[in-house]
Amino acid sequence: MTAGRFRTITLLDTSVSSTNVGDEIIMEAVRNQLRPVLANDYVNRVASHETMSAKSRSMIAKSDYVIAGGSNLLSSHAGVRSVWKLSPLDAGLGPKFVMMGVGWYHDQGAPDPYTAWLFRSMFSRDRLHSVRDSYSKKKLEDLGFTNVLNTGCPTLWELPDDVNERTPRRKAKNVVTTLNTYMKDRDADAALLRLLQDEYEQVFAWVQSYADQDYLRSLFPAVKLIAPNLPAYDGLLTSDLDLDYVGNRLHAGIRALQKRRRTIIIEIDNRAREMGRDFHLPTVARDDFAALQSMIATPRPMQIALPTEDIARWRGQW
Repeated sequence: MTAGRFRTITLLDTSVSSTNVGDEIIMEAVRNQLRPVLANDYVNRVASHETMSAKSRSMIAKSDYVIAGGSNLLSSHAGVRSVWKLSPLDAGLGPKFVMMGVGWYHDQGAPDPYTAWLFRSMFSRDRLHSVRDSYSKKKLEDLGFTNVLNTGCPTLWELPDDVNERTPRRKAKNVVTTLNTYMKDRDADAALLRLLQDEYEQVFAWVQSYADQDYLRSLFPAVKLIAPNLPAYDGLLTSDLDLDYVGNRLHAGIRALQKRRRTIIIEIDNRAREMGRDFHLPTVARDDFAALQSMIATPRPMQIALPTEDIARWRGQW
């Protein structure tokens, strides 16, 4: 119970209309992190990956704030190529949108005039925004936003406090991998699978997006596939199997870290590269197989460093 007014918060759900189970990992973290700070609020949800309907806009119009959680929602070209399906009508909803660990869609130039107008019309000026990396922070700062914190993706907020101390340092006997069919490179991906076959007794592959299975089998017919859902992947990660994660899907790697599995994330775009640099995630360039082989073979501690004060500042504002 509370003596104050109950707020209405709309949550942009990135897992709806998505073919990528990684978005479920993100939204699980978003909901977990928001649950205690919005305990006295009414929270509804609308989809971010579809153009908003009249009903969704009506819900947002009646909300005090809209929280956009995780994913590549920000783009320099919101009207042309963007995960977040915005339209000019959304600018009229007012400056009530608050970012929560969102990131920029690939490496891009400065936002075009339409995108700059849209973001300045929609994004709150009285609340702190959080982004997942320093690249995204600078992009928003260049648009004039001074209320931006670099907190990393909310999935990192879910890492156990002892992830550095309790994650194994030595190579396991088996490995689970992932390949990204949206940004595939057959030569690099085939070389990765060959390296894993040489280094580990058994290679598993999680199908994070449905299209991954045919691609994986075309490169490695004998691969043991893990079903394309989060419970199946969690079941493997929490099993008694001696297991590492080495793959090029970022959130599959972060999920492995959440379960204290020794992890190496292959950098295939700006997401892993930027968060690896900012927070010391265990990442490696896609084409640097010598470095990857050394990381697999050499005992090493995790040295992840999260901006806990800025995460607390963002959560504390609610």
